[in-house]
Amino acid sequence: MLPDTWFLTDDIEDFLARAGGFLRSRPALHNTPLTTLHKWRTQPGAFTPGSVLFGRLESAGETQAIFYRPPTHRLTLTPLSAEQADTLAVHLTGLGHTLTGVTADHDTATAFAEAWQRHTGVTPTLRVRMHLYRLDTLTPPNPHPDGHSRPVGRQDHDQLMRWCRALAVDLRETVTIDAASWASTRFAEKSYTFWETADGTPVSMAGVNPMVAGMVRVDPVYTPAHLRGHGYAAAVTSEVSRAARAAGATEVVLYTDAGNPTSNALYTRLGYRRIADWAPYDFA
Repeated sequence: MLPDTWFLTDDIEDFLARAGGFLRSRPALHNTPLTTLHKWRTQPGAFTPGSVLFGRLESAGETQAIFYRPPTHRLTLTPLSAEQADTLAVHLTGLGHTLTGVTADHDTATAFAEAWQRHTGVTPTLRVRMHLYRLDTLTPPNPHPDGHSRPVGRQDHDQLMRWCRALAVDLRETVTIDAASWASTRFAEKSYTFWETADGTPVSMAGVNPMVAGMVRVDPVYTPAHLRGHGYAAAVTSEVSRAARAAGATEVVLYTDAGNPTSNALYTRLGYRRIADWAPYDFA
């Protein structure tokens, strides 16, 4: 039997031709690479050919795992065993590659971070613990707040950017969000919905990524601090989740901060079920 082998390339089309079926086989668990690769292929200016290193682990002629490393040098991985993570770390260090961090399911990210430290001396730091949720049976909020949802339009763009800036501050993200930089941010490819009070005042928002392989990710959900506690986030999340299912999505997923019991309880009440823990590590 041939040994497991990592194949590396900077050709996104060749990579997807060989690994696309593997990614689509588990769309909920693979939601991040699916949405990222879709963005790189479809959004003008989002991808520079040759700027990303792609890797594919092949065993017995089948893809078993993938990674990609964009210009930020942060590695994104699909699930690996501890032994596979160590082998990958050895392979990348042997080729002289540098990394600023790794993002994957908790066990994979932790195994790779520890392996990277062993082989490079670089100290990994866990940025935040996260949960990945998948929608089971949608249960609209009860009690339901007054108001209604509506799609965010061009006339709302200034307010949308203000709320995305505020969200980035809440998440301690260092990102510029203005008219000039908007297209290059992680917020640009999404469609958004506002929840409005009866008088037409927006009080919360939810975004969704484009559907890929029957999967839609809800991201982000944001309510200004002074408007929280009224059920607006639950209402708008329920609405975009319902709309995703109505549009044909077979998987609807979202990430949460594991340290935020309020949001985790909210999504559980709506019918989301936790399917994995997630962990981004930074390398000093």
